[in-house]
Amino acid sequence: MVAPVVRVPRSAWRTSGVSSGERAIPEESAIALTYNGTTYAVMMATPQDLEDFAIGFTLSERVVDKLEAIEQLEAVETELGIELRMWLKDLDAARLAERRRQHAGPTGCGLCGIESLAEAMRPPLPVSATRKFTSAEITEAVASMAPAQVLNHETRAVHAAGYWQPGRGLVAIREDVGRHNALDKLCGALARGGEDARNGLIVLTSRISVEMVQKAASAGAPVLVAVSAPTALAVKMAELCGMTLVAIARPDGFEVFTHPTRIEGERTSHVA
Repeated sequence: MVAPVVRVPRSAWRTSGVSSGERAIPEESAIALTYNGTTYAVMMATPQDLEDFAIGFTLSERVVDKLEAIEQLEAVETELGIELRMWLKDLDAARLAERRRQHAGPTGCGLCGIESLAEAMRPPLPVSATRKFTSAEITEAVASMAPAQVLNHETRAVHAAGYWQPGRGLVAIREDVGRHNALDKLCGALARGGEDARNGLIVLTSRISVEMVQKAASAGAPVLVAVSAPTALAVKMAELCGMTLVAIARPDGFEVFTHPTRIEGERTSHVA
């Protein structure tokens, strides 16, 4: 299978002069997701943790509702990219055939190619988990991400999504050149490992856009935390589905945009 990192020659221009050397950069491959022999989507992604990606994408995009609906999964490398071939149970395959679509999603844009506004604006699944987290736990979860980002340490060019749980710490983390791909991989890893996302929180190293809320809601995560700001539509969707949205998370604090009752801690005076 294609390596997720390659080393390429480059010249470095610094104030001290010009030097030659190599740079580690992430690979980007065309990944086709197929169901029962029919291509459903082609995404540009890092060729790593592809089984997690296939399952996470399938669940977060609601191709099927349960992991058990996937009877077989095979990753096949071709001259043009990698095919993630999945075979669904007959009933699920029949349901998919009724609403089958094809779309191509370039890196960083999980909605490109979707054929209707209704698909792009589909309401996220309701989040019902009531578990609360302290402000210290939010900070700890964010701090746990950087040391575990192995691929980013080497390339400085990929996003990460992690699942953190009180008492266990960082349970799983996945990386990819596409932020939505990283989240799909994480969701797939949790599903394959039998983890219940309702017991913890999901942490992102990217901004929170609408598809990130939709995918996290499909996993059932009650709290979504990110180091960057959310979009207005992401806030609207999180409010609608009952998810707590925490963003601009830094060592000295964070901002809560929706459903703050899941966050426990002392409150200070209002700061604009």
